[in-house]
Formats: sequence, C-alpha cells, structure tokens
Amino acid sequence: MNKSPQTMMSRSQRMSIPLKFWYAILFLLLFFTGLFFTVGGVKLASLGGSLYFVIAGIAILLTSLLLIRRKSAAVWLFLLTFIGTVIWAFYESGLAFWPLFSRLMFPAGLLMLLLFTLPSLRRLEGKSTLRTPALLSGTLVLLGMLASLAGMFKPYPTVTSNGKLLDLVSVPTNQTPSNWEHYGNDSGGSRFAPFAQITRENVGELKEVWRYRTGDFTTGSGNNAEDQLTPLQVDNRVFLCTPHNNMIALEADTGKELWKVEVNSKAAAWERCRGVAYFDSTKPLEQPTLPDSTPVTTVSTNSKCLRRIYTNTPDARLIAVNADTGEYCEDFGNNGTVNLLEGLGKGTEAPRFEVTSAPTIAGTTIVVGSRIADNVDADMPSGVIRGYDVITGELRWAFDARNPDNNYKLKPGETYIRSGANAWAALSYDPKMNTVFLPMGSSSVDLWGGNRRPLDHIYNTSVLALDATTGHQKWVYQTVHNDLWDFDLPMQPSLVDFPMPDGHLQPAVVIGTKSGQFFVLDRVTGKPLTKVIEQPVKAANVPDEQYSLTQPRSVEMPQIGNQTLTEANMWGATPFDQLMCRISFKSMRYEGLFTAPGLDVSLSFPGSLGGMNWGSIAFDPNHHYLFVNDMRLGLWIELMKQTPDDIAAQANGGEAVNVGMGAVPLKGTPYKVNKNRFMSALGVPCQEPPYGTMTAIDMKTRQIAWQVPLGTVQDTGPMGIKMGLPIPIGMPTIGGPLATQGGLVFFAATQDYYLRAFDSSTGKELWKDRLPVGSQGTPISYISPKTGKQYIVISAGGARQSPDHGDYVIAYALPETKQ
Repeated sequence: MNKSPQTMMSRSQRMSIPLKFWYAILFLLLFFTGLFFTVGGVKLASLGGSLYFVIAGIAILLTSLLLIRRKSAAVWLFLLTFIGTVIWAFYESGLAFWPLFSRLMFPAGLLMLLLFTLPSLRRLEGKSTLRTPALLSGTLVLLGMLASLAGMFKPYPTVTSNGKLLDLVSVPTNQTPSNWEHYGNDSGGSRFAPFAQITRENVGELKEVWRYRTGDFTTGSGNNAEDQLTPLQVDNRVFLCTPHNNMIALEADTGKELWKVEVNSKAAAWERCRGVAYFDSTKPLEQPTLPDSTPVTTVSTNSKCLRRIYTNTPDARLIAVNADTGEYCEDFGNNGTVNLLEGLGKGTEAPRFEVTSAPTIAGTTIVVGSRIADNVDADMPSGVIRGYDVITGELRWAFDARNPDNNYKLKPGETYIRSGANAWAALSYDPKMNTVFLPMGSSSVDLWGGNRRPLDHIYNTSVLALDATTGHQKWVYQTVHNDLWDFDLPMQPSLVDFPMPDGHLQPAVVIGTKSGQFFVLDRVTGKPLTKVIEQPVKAANVPDEQYSLTQPRSVEMPQIGNQTLTEANMWGATPFDQLMCRISFKSMRYEGLFTAPGLDVSLSFPGSLGGMNWGSIAFDPNHHYLFVNDMRLGLWIELMKQTPDDIAAQANGGEAVNVGMGAVPLKGTPYKVNKNRFMSALGVPCQEPPYGTMTAIDMKTRQIAWQVPLGTVQDTGPMGIKMGLPIPIGMPTIGGPLATQGGLVFFAATQDYYLRAFDSSTGKELWKDRLPVGSQGTPISYISPKTGKQYIVISAGGARQSPDHGDYVIAYALPETKQ
C-alpha cells in the first residue's frame, strides 16, 4: 500500500538535525565525486581512455540523487558500482598492492558510509531496517580498509628474492686493511668494502660513535648548495669536502678535526663537492701490465707536499693541499691552484661551466671533466677533458670532442671548440692498462640537435676510453644516438671482472644509464659483451632535426624502471588525481622509451633525472652481484618556436633548469622549451609506485636477484607536507650504495632521514638509524689501522628538496664487545 505524502513528510520531520546534516554531507560527497568522475571520465573517454570513470561517475551521481530522496536503492546501486570497481581494479592491476589501494580505498570508504546509513534509509521508507546485516557488512568493509592501511607499512618487492643466503666469504686474518683512497673506494669504482667485521648477523648492534659538524650548510633547493659527499679515508685520516669546497681532515677513530682549509667556492647555482682525490708521491708507481700500454710518467718527489688532497670547484679552480697539514701545495699551479678557465673563452661564469665531481688520479695524471649547464644556450664553453701533472699542475693533455684533432694543443689566444660534449660525472681508471674511462654528456643544447656536428654523433652520450698519459683515444662506445632526452651518462663507469658463459672472467666496463639500461663493454676494445640491438624508434615533428630512427637497447641485461607505461599504470593517492593523471597521460604523445621531443607535448619516461644517476654502482666481486639505486620520474616536454620577446627569459643553468618555469628559450636555437615532472596535482608521480628502488643483479645469470622499494614518505609527502608515516612506497633517490664483504648493502640518500643496511642476498632491511637530516651522500667503510674497528661513515646535509638542512658527518661501529 502506498504511503501518503503526509506520512512521508511526518517521517522526514522526525529526522534529527544531526541525521539531516549527515545526509547532506554524504549527498555532497557522492554528488561531487560523481560529477568529477563523469566530467573527467568523458574527457578521458574522448582521448580513447578507460570508460570506467564515466560509467562509475554516472552511477555515483544517481546514487547521490537517490540518497537525497531518502531511497535505500542508493545503497544497492552503489554496491553494484563498487563490485564493478573491484572487477575493473583487478583487471587493470592484478594483485599489486598500491594500484589496488589507489582504486579501491576511497570507493570502499563510500560503501562503508552508505552501509552504515542503510538502516535509517529503510526506516524512513517504512521498511525493516536490516540493521544487523548492514552494520556487520559496514564493519567488514571497515576492517578491510584498516587491513589495507596496515598494508601500507609493508614493503612490496618488485622482484622477490629466492631467499637463499650468499656465503659470507671470510677475510684472511693477515690481510692489511685497505684505504678508501678513491671516490669509488678503488680506482675502478667498486664501492665494495672487503671487510667482514660488521655482518648481516650483527649489524643490528651498529651504533653511532662520533659526529662532526662542518659548519657549511646546504639549501636543498636543487639549485644552490647541496651536500653530495663521498669521503676518503687514508690510514688514520678521513678527508671531506663541503658544498663550498672547504676541505677537512678528521681523525678516523674519533672524528676530531686535524685541519681545515676554507676554500669557500661560490656559484650562482649548483654549489657542491661530491668528493676529493688523494695522491701519495712516496709510494712506488704502478706501471701497466697490459702489452702496448703507455707507461705512467714519473714525477718529482722533491716537494713539501708528499701526500696531497685535491678538489675542483664550481667556480673553476683545481686546488691541491698537503694531506698532512692542509697547507696549499705551492709547487702546484699558482701557489696551489690551477685555473680551469684557461682556454675556454667567453661565457664561463658558473653555472655555465662548473666542476662538481671529484677529480680522478690516473697514474700521475689528475683528470678533470666538467659540468656544462643544460638547455641554456647553443654557444657554451667546451666540455674539454684535461689531464694535469699531479705535482706541478702543468697541463699534459686535453681531449676536445669537437676538434678533429682531439688532442690539439692550443696556441696562445686560442680556445677549445665551444659546446662540445663533456664528462660531468666521476671517471674511472685501470692501472693495468693505464686507461681512464669517461661517461660522456652531450653537446649543447641537450633537447635539440639541429646544430650537431659529425663528431657529436660519435662522442655524445658515450663511454670514452683514453690513455691516461697522453689523452689519446683508445675506443668510444655510444649508448644513445643523437641524444634528445638529456640521457647523458650520469655515473662512474664500474670496472669489474664479468663472468662469461664459458666461466672465465672478462675485464669489463659496466655503466648504468638514465634510460634504465646497463651496458657491459670489453675493457680493452669497448665492444659489448652482452647483446645490444638497434631498436627502431619514431621521429617527431621538429624541422631539420637529425633524428636517429634506431637506438641501442641492451636486451641481455635487466632493464630498471623503464617499462613502457600504459594508462593502467597511472596512479594517484586518490581516484581523483589518478583520473587527472590518466587524462594527462592520454593527452600526450608517448611511444615508450626514446619518445622524441617535438612541437607537441610528449612524455619521456624515465626522464632526464633517470633512471640511474651519479650515485653509481656497487659491485661484490665475490658473488658477482651488482647493486644500484634508481629513480622513476617522468618528464613532459614541449618545444615551441621562439618569438622576439623570448630572448629575455633565460634559465640560470641550475638543476631545476626550465622545469615548471614555463617556456624558456634555448638561446641560439629556433626553439624554447616547456617541461615539467610528470606529477599529479598533489605533487606525486603520476605512474604507480615504486618511485625508487634498490636492485641486485646477479651478473652470472644477468637477471635481477631482488628489487625492493627504497625509502618512505616519513619526511616528505603530497604538496611538500611531511606525512610522518614510515610508509615504504619507494621514493626517488640520489647518491649511491656501499656493499661490504659482511653481506650488507648500506644506503642513505633517500628522502627520509635514515642510513639503512640491507641483506645483500635478499634485499631485506636489517638495520636503520635516524639521521639528524636527510643525506645525498654515499657511505664509505674502513678499518682503523690503530684500533682495528670497522667504521661506516656517512655525510648528511639534507635530502633533495627537503626543508631540513645540516652539516653532519657521522660514523658508526659495533660496540667494543662485538668486534
């Protein structure tokens, strides 16, 4: 029998004010959700995207209208919508936690609220309330949501270990502790400490034992002062440099300051010192053993500076000081300083030309590369690589990538050829063949190649091997043809003994790239030791661009974080920002890795930050495991024709160059560029997590042994708001790993403030310690020659984009009873 309007009104009038308010809030929540989904869903569907949002949006709008009419059918309609959402979510995501969380958590919350509202709706309709089943169902949904919230605090490996523990190789008792004498520990950049005092069994006992403050603070902006230090340790001393290149010697056991040199380098952007170099003239020279290698040049030992520390600065100085006293070495250059601007000509003010990575000692030659600011001007200083005498600072050779005579010696008044390829990251050296290995960048500008010359198509984005004594080229291997993505090689080439299929170990150069690839090259010839194909790629629509229609793809080695994205890979902290990311994704041109920039909006993934970056690789020579961290940040790019009014708007050449600044002219080209990170409105990467991982690769099988998310959102979060929650979603990282013979991998350069130790066999986190601020540095390990203690040392000046800054260097060791 139908109820009369008077009866319905009387029931409505009997509703309490709180219940009316509740209905209004729930209606608004459903209405605006449905409206957002519908409008956004129509836009997405018009771009060829998923129909889910428009269908769900209409259903949620109808749910809101039924609710405002006090109809219990609202609950049943939304329940059907939720069931459809679950089916869609599993279809797109499988069993992956974070994609399911993004798709289901918010709808589950709406379902729970509607189920708890169902009894009152049915009472208003004059029906049985179904109170018990409704409340029970709502409670079950709530418990499921709570379980999902708890699941947020669990790491989800993207590649799970088989659980087998690698054998701990014992260290001979008569082994003399080695020094961390080079940027990567050894000159080949292994980042491996052959010590087993600290092991996976006892690392939980590790404690801070000393802390030092440098007095030189960072800014964290990405454009100014950044602490990205890897210290050195020689005998009883630890050597540091600060963001402004102040050099410091500490006592290895106590952290007590022994000397300090105030260099105070200055630059408009990119003030940083990633490390220093060390040379001991009292030690016998190691001559090469490979046939036909050029001998290492002997140098004078008649000097007051028998042992030296070198730094090269963003304001273009190469400085040598006495490692024992900190005094400038007067016989080096001009009273201890070499001017790195000589021969570069005009327009060299920092950050157009800077040196930020540690210099490299190659026999008795100190080799220096440079950073040339990206995407600023087609007329930039040369990226010339130079080798200097370690004692006198006299220029021995120069390698100019744009000069047909690469080793041409300048006459007075001449300059190196401008805008040629540079090497900004750390270099490696093999004393057995007296060869230095360089990771090369690109000629200027990075995102447009219309002005590139034949030699640029040889040296840009290549691994280059040079004779350390003469600077003569031995070989070159290109990893990207006509690089339009700023995929310059960003890390120190790692010199490893690579296990071949027949069981023998082949001397190799291994390098990771911003494109998420690894290239394994024969150290003597530069030829690939693993399969590399020429992958067909598409050109874009920039007139007169020198597009390459193929790109090298290292298919026999694992790919890290460079999968071809689909719409289903889009993510958001809520369905709302996920929908907006889907619309953005479908609005851009994207053809996978090596999507060329054009006169439209295109997506590059991974973007110019990587992939992998300057933190480089750690390599365990006992088990032939390679460890590397990465970041997964896409970049959208649009080239546009310049107008006469564009010339005034110039980028400053800092790390944030052009990003989020609107269209910035590429001076000397026909174009300006607009680009930004592929982020949601909440400042979260648009693709699904993780956004950074630690990966172990078994070089015997050439497969990933394990891969785990790296870092939490504890000290970061949407819109820069610290979440304060240790959710291990995996965040972008900078800096590098340290591997040890104790079965551990140490890492600190996450966006949360921790130094961590992982089991090198499985990737399981075994230990962490809270740092006072974040770190961008790489840990080192050494054994004190005085006490026999093994130390882990890390610098902490502030994580990237963090508001918290510091000037800390911290050492850890086991308690006395555990050593």
